[in-house]
Amino acid sequence: MLRFMPVGDSMTIGSAGEHTWRYRMWQHLRDTYGGPFALVGPRDTLHDKATDTPTSYEYADPDFPRAHLAGWGEGWLHMAPLIGDAVRSCKADVLLVSLGLIDLGFYTNAEQTAENVRRFVAEARAARPRVRMVVLPVIPNVRAVDEPAFGAQVTLFNELLAKTVADLDEPRSELLLASPPVSYDINVDTYDGTHPNASGEHKIAGAFAEAMYQGWGVGEPYDL
Repeated sequence: MLRFMPVGDSMTIGSAGEHTWRYRMWQHLRDTYGGPFALVGPRDTLHDKATDTPTSYEYADPDFPRAHLAGWGEGWLHMAPLIGDAVRSCKADVLLVSLGLIDLGFYTNAEQTAENVRRFVAEARAARPRVRMVVLPVIPNVRAVDEPAFGAQVTLFNELLAKTVADLDEPRSELLLASPPVSYDINVDTYDGTHPNASGEHKIAGAFAEAMYQGWGVGEPYDL
């Protein structure tokens, strides 16, 4: 049994009424992975915008393993202290990580955020030394377009993230840096300049799937 844990912010937890990219990934693995697998994590809800709480189960299609470690407004800063217990309790084998935008937007600069990536990796490995990780670069959102200084921080962090992943990669606990989602366009693939709509969900899932297929031979290329 290969256990995948989606880890992320609002783009990963999703909100009431959405499928989420987690659902798209589950569909892809169900159709292409040739062995037993599960999505795992200590949480299983969507974010309820009406109450601003992670309490909704109103998935567009609830019939899939909905477990995850994601939260609206949470980043590397917030997940680093949580990841060890989550990996340990859920026996995660592969972490699918999409974090960073919220850090840069509200909490830490690019260099500080990169340090929290290192802390996250160390905590995950302390809990499960052979855990593997696929990390998605920050997808620039509308704020990165409208505010050049913020856009520059996103660019710098993605450069630091690539260096960090390369530096921390090791044979017993491999790290992969996914390529940015193919042809991702915030005007087409989001509903508000940040959060993915259906096409954005497919492209994010596809970025993770392509990395695992090319890097580890897991599954097949994603059919967008």
